[in-house]
Amino acid sequence: MIKQGYEDFLRHKTDKEVNNRPVTIVKNSELVEVLSKDVKVGDILRCRRDKELPCDMVLLSSHNPEGDCYVTTANLDGETNLKIFRSLPETAILQDEESLMDLHAVIKCQQPITDLYKFVGVMELHQPGQSGPVVRSLNAENMLLRGSKVKNTLFVFGVAVYTGEQSKVALNSKKKGQKFSCLEKSMNKYLIAMLIYLVIQTCLATGLKYYFNNKDITPKSWYFYPAAEDQGDYSDSVLKFFEDLLSFLVLFNYIIPISLYVTLEMQKFSGSVWIGLDLDLYDEVTDQRAKANTSDLNEELGQVEYMFTDKTGTLTENEMQFRQCSIGGVKYREGDTGLLPCSDEETSEIKLREFILSMALCHTVHVNEDEVDGRARSDSELRRNYEASSPDEKALVEAANRLSIILARGTPEYQEILVDDKLVRYDVLNVLEFDPTRKCMSIILRTPEGNILLICKGAESTIIHKCTSGPKEEVLRHVTDFAVEGLRTLCFATRTLTEEEYGEMNKKLHEAATALDDREEKQTEVFNMIENNLTLIGATAVEDKLQDKVVETLEKLREAGIKIWVLTGDKQETAVNISHSCGHFKPTMRELMVVKTTDQRSCGERLASHHEQMGLDPRSEYALVIDGASLHFALEDHHESLRNLCLKCVAVLCCRMSPLQKALVVKLVKCSPEAPSTMAIGDGANDVSMIQEAHLGLGIMGKEGRQAVRNSDYAFARFSFLLKLLLVHGHWYYNRIAVTVQYFFYKNFAFITAQFYYACHSYFSHQTVYESLYLTLFNITCTGLPILVYGIMEQNMKAKDLLANPRYYRRLNRNSLMTLPQCAYWVALGIWQSLVFFYGFRFLIGDDASLKPNMELSGLWTFGTWVYTMCVLIVNFKLCIETSYWNWVAAVCMVVSILGYPVLISIYSGILWAEKLQISYFSSTTLYFVFFESFMSWSFWFNFILLTAIAFLPDYVYKVSMLYYQQSPKTLRQRTPLPLPKCLQSVLSHSPLRARWDTAEQLLFDEQTFYGTYSDVDSCSSSLTHPESLTISQNVPFYAEDCEYRTANLLNANMEISHANNGLPPGSYINQGFSEETDGPRSGGNDNSTSTSAKYDSNSNGVVLTTFRRVQSMTTDEKNGVSS
Repeated sequence: MIKQGYEDFLRHKTDKEVNNRPVTIVKNSELVEVLSKDVKVGDILRCRRDKELPCDMVLLSSHNPEGDCYVTTANLDGETNLKIFRSLPETAILQDEESLMDLHAVIKCQQPITDLYKFVGVMELHQPGQSGPVVRSLNAENMLLRGSKVKNTLFVFGVAVYTGEQSKVALNSKKKGQKFSCLEKSMNKYLIAMLIYLVIQTCLATGLKYYFNNKDITPKSWYFYPAAEDQGDYSDSVLKFFEDLLSFLVLFNYIIPISLYVTLEMQKFSGSVWIGLDLDLYDEVTDQRAKANTSDLNEELGQVEYMFTDKTGTLTENEMQFRQCSIGGVKYREGDTGLLPCSDEETSEIKLREFILSMALCHTVHVNEDEVDGRARSDSELRRNYEASSPDEKALVEAANRLSIILARGTPEYQEILVDDKLVRYDVLNVLEFDPTRKCMSIILRTPEGNILLICKGAESTIIHKCTSGPKEEVLRHVTDFAVEGLRTLCFATRTLTEEEYGEMNKKLHEAATALDDREEKQTEVFNMIENNLTLIGATAVEDKLQDKVVETLEKLREAGIKIWVLTGDKQETAVNISHSCGHFKPTMRELMVVKTTDQRSCGERLASHHEQMGLDPRSEYALVIDGASLHFALEDHHESLRNLCLKCVAVLCCRMSPLQKALVVKLVKCSPEAPSTMAIGDGANDVSMIQEAHLGLGIMGKEGRQAVRNSDYAFARFSFLLKLLLVHGHWYYNRIAVTVQYFFYKNFAFITAQFYYACHSYFSHQTVYESLYLTLFNITCTGLPILVYGIMEQNMKAKDLLANPRYYRRLNRNSLMTLPQCAYWVALGIWQSLVFFYGFRFLIGDDASLKPNMELSGLWTFGTWVYTMCVLIVNFKLCIETSYWNWVAAVCMVVSILGYPVLISIYSGILWAEKLQISYFSSTTLYFVFFESFMSWSFWFNFILLTAIAFLPDYVYKVSMLYYQQSPKTLRQRTPLPLPKCLQSVLSHSPLRARWDTAEQLLFDEQTFYGTYSDVDSCSSSLTHPESLTISQNVPFYAEDCEYRTANLLNANMEISHANNGLPPGSYINQGFSEETDGPRSGGNDNSTSTSAKYDSNSNGVVLTTFRRVQSMTTDEKNGVSS
């Protein structure tokens, strides 16, 4: 409870920080500062540059005279490019507090909705001298959303429309609910089972008591019956029945490990602290440590099966860098001294200058001039900050800047270029905005010479077809080379227009822009007419810089069995390019597109066609791309079809998504019949919904605010830290908690079950076999400390081994350590050891046999002390066996626990404390000196050694079997290779049981693919010259000797190995397999085939047999044998 309160306090602290941010509002012609939580609908706010907007508001005016501003919505949809927002002409002139107080207007708008890109409203302006209000329409272009930032102007004025929970970002945020780990859910189930067991055991003991009480022999028991009858112990009243029932319930209640919850909370809290102290999760650049916002989900870090990740700021650095280009058919790369040709040929200086000039002019970039010290500077000395609506545009303008053509100023009317320290002005006549259908944008300029120039840039698939001249083949080849390197490409083309051509084009542009019906279609038609007959001048290659080690991280996570989905609000083209560059999409994958569907029917048809395609070619690997609009239709009417399609794909990319859609996609997988464990990771407010929806939510401490970090379960600075967090900490925490839970079940069964045995021998009286102090100390003192330290510090494998072999992560999937057989084994072991403790000493004393030199008999407390001592030592020894990582803390705690028991009992039983302290608690002297008397017999110590061996015998047999039959791949790789004839003799001596155990180990470790080899078979050199055949009719296990973490078995196969040809060239393969020869494991697909090949090695004069197996089952043809 204290831990939960502390975590709630931390959440309250972060919420308070957001609610108490200062906000400036206009009130009575003055600027007044209030808290963000106090902003009301209708307040006029003044928001400064680079500050998060506190609410959704309609833009009234800005510092710019035109009333427009650039805003970044990276915190909402993940897009780092700037978007332009405009105010109404009637309010754009109101740029101070006094003029705003003269504004009389009413805004009518729709109820709050989740769509970030839609707003419908009107503003009724009441102006003096007019009979009625002037009505102006409002749309998404006039709406600034909460969480976005103003970037290019000093301040903006806006009127609050949606605040608090009604803002769009809040509506897209999912209510945070309580999360439970899969292990905790399993533990609760087992606790319910234990409770049922306790009730059954209690009822059974109560029933048996009344059964024996009613037997005829009971009244003849002269030695206790009269006294029991006088005390009413044999009353048949209902009250007495419930007294007996409750007495047995109290006697057996130790079967429920109450202290387990306290131990787990302490272990989890300590584990969350260790995450923050891990230096491998510390980022030196940002000086940020990893942070655990909750400790309840530590073990869930080791159970992830599906990972949903944002793109911008999570996989990437939000930085674009110009790398290469193609100019006039010649490939260039950027170097320290400018553009350097990649070959001996070069293009002309005129073409170079024309291309760089096109990079500096064809864009919608806004220029900010930084005034550092306030003094006057020349144009060449000014420091400029470029704000762009596209990250590619900013990278290209900055590249042109480095190549000596500098964009000095840019407005919607003109652009000024600094060339050789001379300022040149180009008038902007028209801008043909980018749209995903055309995949290009154009700008029409009037040059200083008076010419009219059209510059067009866009995807090569569009630009190449629009060009009638230029080095099309060379540029297309270079673009392909750039794409292979994972670079984002754009082609550039130009066209010189005459005055007559431009006049006609401008007229059509105006008609299309002012059309009331089908405006977009008419504009697209005019744009396509204008962007024609172009001359191709070159192409650019820009790198969207990935975070460090993203490719390696994704590859290792995939190897660990984690399926990766990318969910982003970015454009389709950008998202697909990043998926290829980061390794999410492989070149061998076939991409399935579900984009631009317009209704449920077309979406359903597209999904059905992809299902059919996958059915025709099930062996290929597929990657799915789906956009937000299509996802809306699919989730509405075709969610089952969508889920089945997605789960069959190796990789999934969802683009142009709203934050709420991200959560719905996570829920789609989370609620599938298999109920896999899901994890979501992101860095912005647009990722909060999916972070809260997933079983496990991770936040990146990036550049998009702290909302994702505040709402996540764990947060860190770099995406690559995910490997250490999941593969190492996740593995350790799950193993620790799983063993802790089962150890508590085991030790409580071993401890209290003896009480039931004693009840059977005591005519089901309520007498306890243990003294009350023993019951008090067992879970607190005698066995509590070692398991607590185990759950905090245990490392069953080294961190470097877990990072080097990600496949070990799969061993823990699906809660594998808390399965019913696993828990049944621990409980059975506890029951077995309780039998050994109780009946071992029961047989020792026999029929009141004396073990003391003075022939005194052993009493009840002596017997209970023996059983209790045996139990305490054995359960602690069991934990020693389970512990892999010993350090001084674990060793000291184990020694203290084992030696502390006799010390405490000696002190308690060696002194009459009632006389010393006069405390009623110590009034009983039944245990006085019993502890010392109990261990004075050598028979006890001999029996102790014997019973210890018997108690651990089943555990020993089980562990030896597991060690022998399910050895790790590392152990298998270290086996000394055997010569082939000896191998064949060894194979013939293998039993079918051993082969089946090898198969079980293989499938347990990796259900997809393994291969194994035998090399250095020198003794086979003579047999290669003879066309002899050896037939193996047994199951043949082949173990990997030179291949990491893989094993293979040729199951149920009658192998015929023919040595008929020694003339093979070294390294050649003979493939007589079933379907194809492969070179290693492949993820995904449903291929049930196996390929077998043999390679002749001239160096060792031997044969290397290699078998590739992909899934658990083998086809009928495979069972008929392999010949090679």
